[in-house]
Amino acid sequence: VQLQASGGGLVRTGGSLRLSCAASGRTFSSRVVGWFRQAPGKEREFVAIINWSGYTTDYADSAKGRFTISRDNHRNTVYLEMNSLKPDDTAVYYCAASSSYSSSSREYDYWGQGTLVTVSS
Repeated sequence: VQLQASGGGLVRTGGSLRLSCAASGRTFSSRVVGWFRQAPGKEREFVAIINWSGYTTDYADSAKGRFTISRDNHRNTVYLEMNSLKPDDTAVYYCAASSSYSSSSREYDYWGQGTLVTVSS
């Protein structure tokens, strides 16, 4: 499975962005996909996760109520809709695929290259 994240950019506080994670590979539709982020000088952290069908999702506390993860298996794509963005959301965002439903980055076998989100105050 190969993943490519896109959709990052510069946005003002309170703005919105939609990130996309496009995948290649026949097994993508059966895999869990997670979004993680890494801010400068900080460790990579979990943001959101979606199971293979799209019916089960979970979010980090920092993302609850503001971010929505979804997937379109026909398009081999997972999305992260981000609203009410804050400067603390500034980070490189990565999508990753796993066989396990887990918020631990160690469980993920495949990673995209990351897309930078910058939220200005």
